[in-house]
Amino acid sequence: MSEIRSALIAALADGTVHSGADLAHRLSCSRTAIWKHLNVLKSVGLQIEAQRGIGYQLRQPLELLDEAVIRHGLDARTSAALNRLELHDDIESTSERLRELPAPAADHFDAVLAEYQANGRGRRGRQWLSPFGSGLCFSVNRWFEMVPAALPALSLAVGVGVCRVLRDHVTHSVGLKWPNDIVTDSGKLGGLLIDVQGEADGPIVIVIGIGLNFDVSAAMVEQVAQAGGLAPVGLRDFAEDSGLSRNLLAALLINELHTVLTEFERSGFDTFADEWRRYDWLADRPVTAQIGPRSVSGTARGITNDGALLIDSKGELQHLVSGEISLRPDCAG
Repeated sequence: MSEIRSALIAALADGTVHSGADLAHRLSCSRTAIWKHLNVLKSVGLQIEAQRGIGYQLRQPLELLDEAVIRHGLDARTSAALNRLELHDDIESTSERLRELPAPAADHFDAVLAEYQANGRGRRGRQWLSPFGSGLCFSVNRWFEMVPAALPALSLAVGVGVCRVLRDHVTHSVGLKWPNDIVTDSGKLGGLLIDVQGEADGPIVIVIGIGLNFDVSAAMVEQVAQAGGLAPVGLRDFAEDSGLSRNLLAALLINELHTVLTEFERSGFDTFADEWRRYDWLADRPVTAQIGPRSVSGTARGITNDGALLIDSKGELQHLVSGEISLRPDCAG
């Protein structure tokens, strides 16, 4: 993103009205240029309102990512292990950026955050939708000398870590939808995606991408509905006050992910399995699983100790290690 557009966002972030003349003076450009830049910013999802003869303002104030605030929120162990912290206004993908970087040293990690991702990914190659500044889009990595035996369950362990933070600081209604969605009964708060690079017998580098909704617009709800996804909801809808900070939450999540990855490398999924079951959003609900061309319907019965989903289908317990899971339509409400 150009410097002038970044400066324009920073000027508008307070949510108050700014005249075109004032913005042009502050940014040393013409009012016509301001108008053109604002139209570009609308294309990344910023909700900018124009009042004829008065000026421009964001529909609501925007807390921009701030490296100093995030670093201040990191605990001592996480700060010592953090090799690199990058913040971007816009980027193709935070996970792709980490894949471009050299692997961190043992017991260290990198973190990349962005206000907007042009090509953020969800499961099965789907695009992750998140307008500029409306959520948390970030990725962390970690180097493992040996491939953990429980590697397929890593996404579940990471989900536990995310759930801990959100339950402690936002709402106790947060749950986990197998294998990697962060949900409430109102809809989807976010999700995570894990990529693995390296050799079959190690070493490997794990890249974990996480996306969480803070503010969800009507346009985003409609866009997700058209794509057939679970209705999105925002964390701010559940916050007891309007002071929920993206920067503080980012720091808390980075702290917890460092803890989770350290524990997972040492003990695998065993120490997370029971906690995951407590957060299981699908437990005892009628579901349908789509595995390629095959579908399985039944009742979700939790997970195995290695993270496979259990579905009771006509009295037979099915073990699933992948698939698209949805509540059956007659039970989704």
